[in-house]
Amino acid sequence: MAITVNGVELSEAQIEAELANHQDNPSPRDGAIQQLVLHQLLLQKARASGIEGDNEGEVIGALLDKELAYTPVSEEDALAFYQQYPEQFSQGDSAEARHILFAAGADDFADSMVKAKAEGVLAELQTNPERFETLAREHSTCPSGQQGGSLGRFGRGQMVPEFEQAVFGTAAGELAPALVKTQFGYHIVQVDARHEGGSVSFDEIKPRLVQYLNEMAGRKAMHEYLASLVRDAKIEGYTMPAL
Repeated sequence: MAITVNGVELSEAQIEAELANHQDNPSPRDGAIQQLVLHQLLLQKARASGIEGDNEGEVIGALLDKELAYTPVSEEDALAFYQQYPEQFSQGDSAEARHILFAAGADDFADSMVKAKAEGVLAELQTNPERFETLAREHSTCPSGQQGGSLGRFGRGQMVPEFEQAVFGTAAGELAPALVKTQFGYHIVQVDARHEGGSVSFDEIKPRLVQYLNEMAGRKAMHEYLASLVRDAKIEGYTMPAL
């Protein structure tokens, strides 16, 4: 049975063409049909509202600019959300660190040679720690070596346990006193900074929180608008899920 949207048929060719955009959907065909139905409803609504143009995307965009309205979130709204859900604004301990990785050898002999080389580089850094970035670029088998070994900022639980223990057991500005052995090989670790966990202040999170809440309000308005179009439409040959 043909699928029609207020009397306009969706062709099999249209569905096949849209399928490529929904391969991550558990049911790509359903995803394609639903997208085409919504597109057709929006296009019909735009035409009925007197919005013309050859580019369907621009026509629909003009419709949404005209019809989608919601009250922008204020700082007071954001503060109320912040106070209502304090657990969402806490963070654990984190650190900024860099490392030099020496990949493990293929056998015991090769591994012992790798370890000996790593210990030699560590000894040099214990005397000249300012050479860390240079030696990381020269020796590290990790891609981070090209950034002087920098791993950026990360929190607990993001690294393998042995590496995490070394990082959070070393003071900021210090080298871990011994090589760190992990499944990846031998690491020389330098901790650049340590950050204690705790609540993120409202002032710190405010710009991102206001943006996030406005995005959520926009999505809610879009969801309700699409649901109203589906509810008022005559769709035959396919049952749209509840929006």
